[in-house]
Amino acid sequence: MPHDIIMPALGMTQDSGRIIAWLKQPGDPVRAGDAIMEVETDKATMEVEAQADGFLTDIRAAAGDDIPVGNVVAKISETAEDAETAPGGTDPVSGGTPTETDILPDGRTIIMPALGMAQDSGLIVSWRKAAGDAVKADDVLLEVETDKSVMEVEAGHDGYLAAILAGTQQAVPVGSVIAVISAQKPEKPVQRNAVSAPKPAVETSEAPPSGQQKRMETQPAVPATQQAAAPHPGGRLLASPKTRRLAQEEGLDLARLAEHGVAQPFHVSDLEVLRALPVSAPEPVASAAPAEIPAQSSAMNIRARIPAAGCDEFIRWLAEDGHIELQPVFVWLRFAASALRKVTGLQAEDLIVESTAPKRATKRFTNPDRTRLSEPHEDESDTIPSLILRDLSRTLLTEIHLSATHAAVLTIGRDREAITIGLDFTTAHFSEDDAVQFVTDFAEHMQEPLRHIV
Repeated sequence: MPHDIIMPALGMTQDSGRIIAWLKQPGDPVRAGDAIMEVETDKATMEVEAQADGFLTDIRAAAGDDIPVGNVVAKISETAEDAETAPGGTDPVSGGTPTETDILPDGRTIIMPALGMAQDSGLIVSWRKAAGDAVKADDVLLEVETDKSVMEVEAGHDGYLAAILAGTQQAVPVGSVIAVISAQKPEKPVQRNAVSAPKPAVETSEAPPSGQQKRMETQPAVPATQQAAAPHPGGRLLASPKTRRLAQEEGLDLARLAEHGVAQPFHVSDLEVLRALPVSAPEPVASAAPAEIPAQSSAMNIRARIPAAGCDEFIRWLAEDGHIELQPVFVWLRFAASALRKVTGLQAEDLIVESTAPKRATKRFTNPDRTRLSEPHEDESDTIPSLILRDLSRTLLTEIHLSATHAAVLTIGRDREAITIGLDFTTAHFSEDDAVQFVTDFAEHMQEPLRHIV
């Protein structure tokens, strides 16, 4: 199957990019990771890499052309002869027919941006503005989730949000028109949801026998939105760190929620359902040898070491080109929350990351992966944090091994030209596999911040 190469967005307000040069020619073989073209925006010039093996075909733009973000500029095909032509009769931006575009209000169209080189769609997490609202160019219009992070998309223009063309929790192809900003206040703002959930069929059935009905009534109620959920493939359970900790403290088995059809990831509120489930009789065992007792509270740790150059250069670039003085801990908070959200599968739940350092006040931040990088939202509640981030970068310590308590502890240190990373945790916080994945994702993001931020 051919793989589309699109014009990526190297910044949140970017609407086009200029092709500086093609580094491969039509028909050339390419491998994933090969640089195939250079793209310039108002912020930087970057090489765009191939995301699949194959042959470069269907080049649709030349060096010097300015191409809207999300537009297809070439393809990677299975053979050099698999050239395709662009389908006719559709709008090149929205993918819809001209008649669909004609009925939209007049104004500047907002498209689903490409927040990564290999991204082909984005999930709309929420709209920050409602149809008809007045907006400024730097107002946050919506939040978009990709496979790497959740980012805020700014309006980019002053005016009024005349049309919203995609609903929340909808995956939208990159380059599709998702909104229109008009200069004049619209009389009838347009609000659409291109993907509508099917209505459940109304069925009638005979009442169950009285005995069966009584047994059904004694079971705890499971929310309707969760009844159709199936256990996560491979037996892995997705739950918030707080939920895991409370379940471990109370001796509750989260697997029973999956068995009763409760949707993952599990939240603290799901523990009420778990507590109400009837207690099953324990299976007889021959003996209770100490080796058979699960070490749920045993402390474990993972260590990593990465070059500091990537993080240092990113912060220097923000200061020189964007005039943004950024504390390194804000980058760590962003990537830590993003990696935690990915490994736990928590998209709707708030994540609170506590930041601590010697001789400095402890601070807490809510969803640092979903706020402006330089302005994370401080949290003043007494809620148990999802993660503790300990900063040792300004001390002579490079790493320490301490027992994690109410939350896993991510420790960041500095050793000359390297950044040291440590995670202290128990199985109440992470499974061993999840902990390894969490540290791996965090370290990869720290090595190339610019690539993962944009």
